[in-house]
Amino acid sequence: MKNVTYIGTRDKNIRYKASEAILKGICPDGGLFIPEEMPVMEKSIEELAEMDYRNLAYEVMSLFFTDFTEDELRYCINNAYDSKFDTDKIAPVVEKDGVYFLELFHGKTIAFKDMALSILPYLLTTAAKKNHVKNEIVILTATSGDTGKAALEGFRDVDGTKIVVFYPSEGVSDIQKLQMITQEGKNVFVSGIEGNFDDAQTGVKKIFTDEKAKAEFAENGCVMSSANSINWGRLVPQIVYYVSAYCDMAASGEIKVGEDINVCVPTGNFGNIFAAYLAREMGLPLGKLICASNSNCVLTDFIESGEYDRTREFYKTMSPSMDILVSSNLERLLYVIGGPSLASSCMNELSETGKYKVPYAVLEQIHEVFQGYFCSETETAEVIRSTFEDTGYLTDPHTAAGLGWAKKYIEESGDSRKIILASTANPYKFPADVLSCLGIECDSDKPEDIISTLEEASGEKAPAQLTRTLSMPVRFDGVVDSDDMISVIFGN
Repeated sequence: MKNVTYIGTRDKNIRYKASEAILKGICPDGGLFIPEEMPVMEKSIEELAEMDYRNLAYEVMSLFFTDFTEDELRYCINNAYDSKFDTDKIAPVVEKDGVYFLELFHGKTIAFKDMALSILPYLLTTAAKKNHVKNEIVILTATSGDTGKAALEGFRDVDGTKIVVFYPSEGVSDIQKLQMITQEGKNVFVSGIEGNFDDAQTGVKKIFTDEKAKAEFAENGCVMSSANSINWGRLVPQIVYYVSAYCDMAASGEIKVGEDINVCVPTGNFGNIFAAYLAREMGLPLGKLICASNSNCVLTDFIESGEYDRTREFYKTMSPSMDILVSSNLERLLYVIGGPSLASSCMNELSETGKYKVPYAVLEQIHEVFQGYFCSETETAEVIRSTFEDTGYLTDPHTAAGLGWAKKYIEESGDSRKIILASTANPYKFPADVLSCLGIECDSDKPEDIISTLEEASGEKAPAQLTRTLSMPVRFDGVVDSDDMISVIFGN
């Protein structure tokens, strides 16, 4: 197995081991870590298909985390993917009406972020020990709804760490907010911000690169890291579930080994679909990667035209985890296709003007793999309603946005390859919106009543991980301006 060195998307002279890249989270110049050379799958699909999720995860992750010993990495994996998931499959594949739903919501916070954030605390603390870090690690995280709770739960009471989560105070669902502001743990802190997710993410990035902030952290005996998908330790676990899905479909006879399948991913930050791209680069037989957006369709427009423009109206939708206009992980794709000069110039333009445009040759390479579509609120609502009426399968608004275009792609493209759809959240994270889509009214705005109404309408019980939250006391109700985020870190 070759050692993998991590370099920066804006400067390939930045060089770190995997454990160092995980610890730092982001490059000193604000760029993102990326492998200098992409590893390839070493075991066959047939071999991988015989493994359970934990062993498969080891085979994939060991190719990237090459300075971890086998014992260290298995410790991380075995502690992450255990009884906190409500199915032994961890990420099962369910077929409905010709689409294969990759259910990524069986973890503790019932959203796909659990898949990576259940293991990141173990990777981070193991990396700290390997690199003789004695200081407290402060995890700074911006969230559009799901990352926050998953990170809080993952890092709760982990020795040597403190986690601070910022969320847009009016930009998450009521349930997402409740999950965060009631979070248990002696080392956790949550704050709303005035603004949207992009403001929160920009604020976190500024703290990482601000010299005064770095000095303040040093004075307090702390080092910074991140649980956002800007951290390479977040992305690699996401590669695993695409490999797992393919292997499960091959093992069940749904596809033949070596047969290409397409993947549709609802995304705003590009990280989840970029993980599929990385799996493809490793040798997994994936065809088209369909990037599904909601009304904030900056990614769709980019994939179609090659122009990225965040200077547009921002829409609050019923799929808040996709309400993003600055897609951080797209920088990694720009690096893979065009190198550090392209990534750096595009990010500089984005910072200075709010937009950039890639050369046509780069756009052609993107079109070879990616297609971009978006679903309006009306279309998303119709998908939720019709899918439930036709199949009895209940989807959340994010998954529905992806499903809408997965089905249209099947109908319109003439592409007969099977489609895996990343199902990113349990519908009970968005019960009011799902009820509305089903055309059902609830005469109460209390979360417990809304959930009860959805249970009655769907015939499905709400996950126990969620219902427990309803009776927990609120711990964090503060809201700060996005320019004052640093002020709350050491004041709690």
